Amino acid sequence: MTAPLTWPELEALTTWPQGEWADRTNGPTNAQARLRLFGHDPAGGEAGLRVTLYRDNHAWCPYCQKVWLWLEEKQIPYRIEKVTMFCYGEKESWYKRIVPSGMLPALALDGRMITESDDILIALESAFGPLTYAMEDPKVLPLRRLERLLFRAWCNWLCRPASLMNRDGLSRQKFQEIVDLVEAALAATPGPYFLDQFSSADVIFTPYVERMNASLYYYKGYNLRDNNPRLGDWFDAMETRTTYRGTQSDFHTHSHDLPPQMGGCYGNGEPEAQRCAARVDQGPWAGLPDGRYAEPETSRAEALARVIKHRENIIRVNPVDDTTFDEALRCGADAADDGGMGPVPPPGGQRWGLRYLRDRINVPRDMSIYAARRLRQALEDTAALVSDRPGPPIPVRNRYDQNPQEFAIAP
Repeated sequence: MTAPLTWPELEALTTWPQGEWADRTNGPTNAQARLRLFGHDPAGGEAGLRVTLYRDNHAWCPYCQKVWLWLEEKQIPYRIEKVTMFCYGEKESWYKRIVPSGMLPALALDGRMITESDDILIALESAFGPLTYAMEDPKVLPLRRLERLLFRAWCNWLCRPASLMNRDGLSRQKFQEIVDLVEAALAATPGPYFLDQFSSADVIFTPYVERMNASLYYYKGYNLRDNNPRLGDWFDAMETRTTYRGTQSDFHTHSHDLPPQMGGCYGNGEPEAQRCAARVDQGPWAGLPDGRYAEPETSRAEALARVIKHRENIIRVNPVDDTTFDEALRCGADAADDGGMGPVPPPGGQRWGLRYLRDRINVPRDMSIYAARRLRQALEDTAALVSDRPGPPIPVRNRYDQNPQEFAIAP
C-alpha cells in the first residue's frame, strides 16, 4: 500500500500564501488579517488608526460581515479584534468588560465605542463619507425597509415547521412575493446592483441574502440564485468584487451554523430538498450555487497550507486517536494537493475522523470557498476508500465543536 507523504514533504508542495495574498495587511480581503492598511501609512503608525473593528472570531456573524464589507470597500485603515460568538464558545472576559452586552459587531471610532451595525455604518459615514449613497439617503431608505421585509419572510419560512395546513407552501408563497419586489427593485436600475452603482444598499442586503441562498437550498430545495434572474445577476456582480469574496461563506457553513443562531431551521421533507441537502453534506461540492466565479489556481495550495498550519490543533481536537489520525490527515492532505497519485487509503477506521473534519471546515474563517471545496472532496474521497458510513452528527443546538479558541495561535 502506498504510504502518505510526511508533513515536511507536504510542506514542500505548497508556497501559499504567495503574491498579493502573502500580504494580509494590504492584499485582498481575507478573514485572517488583524490589521488592514490598504497601502496607507497612517500618521503615528498603527497607534494612529482611528478605527478598531470587533468582529466574530468565526468570520460568520452577518452583522459583522456588513461592517467588514463596508470598511473593505471604502479602504479605511483599521484594526481587527476577534471575539467568540456565544454559539461557538465562551465570550472573552476582556470583551465583556468593554461591551457588557457581548453583542457583535462593535467598533471603536476615535475612542468612542459603537454597537448595532447600522449605527456603526452611519457613524463611519460621518467620519469618512458614504459608500456612494448614505444609509439615510432617500434612495437607500426604502431599500433598507425592503431588506427587512425579505428577512422576516425568510424567517417565517425557514424557522417554522410545516403544519397540516400547508404552512410551508404558504410561507414559500409569501417569501416569493417579497422576492418579486426585490426583483423589481433590481430591474429598475441600469446595472446589476440595487442602485445605479455599488453602494451601501448592496452592503445592507449582502449578509442575509447570502444566508437565504444557502439555507433555502439546503432545507427547502429552493434555489434563490437560479430562480430569480435579477438576484442571480446581483450575485454574479458581487462575486466580481474581491472585497465580497473575502467575506463570503459557503452553503455547508451557513446551513449548519444557522440552526443554533436562528432557534432552528426546518426542512420540508420534499425530495428536492433532500437531494440538495445530501449534496451540501456529502458532495460533490463543485458547481454548487454558493460561488460561481472562476476557481483560483491557488485553491489547492491554499487548502493544503491551511491544513499544514493548523495540523497540530486539527489532530488534537479530532475525536479519534491522534497517531492514526495524523496518518489519515496526511492521506487527505495529499489528496487535496492532488499530485497525480490519487487518494491514499487511510488507516482502518479513519473515515470517522476524516468526515468529522470534512464537516467542520469553515468558510471564510479557515479558507475560501474553492479551497474548502477541494479539501472537503479530498477528505471525502479518502474516507470513502475505507467506509461509506457517515461521520459523527453535526450539533444543532450550538456549535461548540467549532470553538475557535481551540485554534487560537498565541502571538
